[in-house]
Amino acid sequence: MSKINLDGLVAFLKEQGFIFQGSEIYGGLANSWDYGPLGVELKRNIKEAWWDKFVRNNKYNVGLDSAILMNKEVWVASGHIGSFSDPLIDCKKCHSRFRADKLIEDFTHGKVVGDGMSNEELKEFLVTNQIKCPTCGALDYTDIRQFNLMFKTHMGVIEDSKTEVYLRPETAQGIFVNFKNVQRTSRKKLPFGIGQIGKSFRNEITPGNFIFRTREFEQMELEFFCKPGTELEWFSYWRTFCMDFLKYVGINEEELRYRDHDKKELSFYSNATTDIEFNFPWGFGELWGIASRTNYDLNAHQNHSKQNLEYLDPDDNTRYLPYVVEPSVGVERMLLSILFSAYDEETDENGNTRVVLRLKPVVAPYKVAVLPLIKKNHADRAKSIYENYSKYFSTAYDDSANIGKRYRRQDAIGTPFCVTIDDETIQNSTVTVRDRDTMKQKKMLIEDVIPYILEKL
Repeated sequence: MSKINLDGLVAFLKEQGFIFQGSEIYGGLANSWDYGPLGVELKRNIKEAWWDKFVRNNKYNVGLDSAILMNKEVWVASGHIGSFSDPLIDCKKCHSRFRADKLIEDFTHGKVVGDGMSNEELKEFLVTNQIKCPTCGALDYTDIRQFNLMFKTHMGVIEDSKTEVYLRPETAQGIFVNFKNVQRTSRKKLPFGIGQIGKSFRNEITPGNFIFRTREFEQMELEFFCKPGTELEWFSYWRTFCMDFLKYVGINEEELRYRDHDKKELSFYSNATTDIEFNFPWGFGELWGIASRTNYDLNAHQNHSKQNLEYLDPDDNTRYLPYVVEPSVGVERMLLSILFSAYDEETDENGNTRVVLRLKPVVAPYKVAVLPLIKKNHADRAKSIYENYSKYFSTAYDDSANIGKRYRRQDAIGTPFCVTIDDETIQNSTVTVRDRDTMKQKKMLIEDVIPYILEKL
C-alpha cells in the first residue's frame, strides 16, 4: 500500500470532490472546510455506521439530539466558563501564537504530551529542549497564559451580559442535563448509555493539519451510565468496542495504538482515560478518547441546578448518582484516518499507475457504479438498471470516456463494484460485475446483482 502525505491528500480530495476550502471564491476562511458530493456521503456513512453500532443496534443505548445553544449556567456548572482553556504562548520575535503543549507534542512526535503540566513546567520544557518557534526559528517566548476556547454570542436584540450564550464546545453536557428526562421516558435501567452526534465549536489557538483540528467540528459521543464500582469494567468494555469499530470502518490496525493516561495526565475527575491514536503523516495523534468520568458531571449539575439527578436502583431501592464512561470521537478525525488508511497507488507491469481508495463498502460514498459499455447502444438499459439499484444502495452512473477510464475513475473515489451493461445484457440479461480491489470480473444475471452487493455490504 502506497502512503500519501498531507498536501497530496488535500489536493486529491479537492480534485475528486470530497473536501473544498470554505468560502474559496472569497479567498477562503482559515480552518473552514466544505464537504463536496463525495465527502458528504462519506461523512454521513461514517455517522450512520457509528449510530448503528452504538445506538440503533445496541441493546444498552438510546439516542439524543440536544440544542447547540444552551443556558449559560450549563457551562458555569460544567466548569467550561471558568477553566476551559489552553496554554497560549507567543514568540516575541515574530509574534506568532501557539499552544505550548502542542509545540512539545509536535517536537517529540507524540512521545511527550503537555497534559497535566503546569504553565511553568511547559515553558521550562520548551527552553530546556530548545524547541524553537516553528515560524521564525527564534527561542524567545512570552510567559504562558490560559486562553478560553468558548465561542461567545448573544441571544436577542440587546447585547449585554444577561444575553450572553455560548456555542457548545462539546455535545456531552446536553446528555448530562437530559439524563433524568431520558431515563424516565425510556424506562432504562442501569447500565445504559445515551448517544449523540452533533456540531461543537472551539476557538482553537492553532488549528491545523487540514481537518484534524478545526474550530467547527462534529462529535460522536456516548455517555454510558453505570453503578459505582462497575465503571472500570465498563471502561475496559468500551475501550475494546471502540478499537473494534475503527477496524470495522476500515482503519488500518497497524496504524492504531492505545495510549493510557498516567496519573499525572488524568483529569481530576477521571479514574481511567485512554486515547486511541492513529499514525498520521505527522506522527501519532489522538483519534478517540475513552474516559471514566466518575459522577463528576451529574454531581456538578445537581449542585448547581439544585435538581435531584439521582437514580433510584430498583434492585435494592438505593439512590445514587451513576458513574459515567465516555467514548468521544470527532467525525472529521475518523474520516481523515479512514482516508489515509484507504489511499493506495498501484503500478502495473507497464508502468501505469492506478489510484485506488480502498474504502470499506459500509462507508464508501457509492456502493456501485453502473456503466454502459457503449453509450449509444446501452445507455437506456443502463439507466433503467441504475434507477432500480438506487432503491437499494447509493449508486453512481457514468457514461463519459472509455470503459477503462471510467473504471479508474470509480477506483479513485472508492466505489467497491462496477456493473457494466453491454450487448449480452440486452440479449440475455447478464451484466459484468467488477471488483475494485482485485479487478476481477464475473458475469451475473441482473436479478442476482442486488443480493450479491447487499451481502458484500
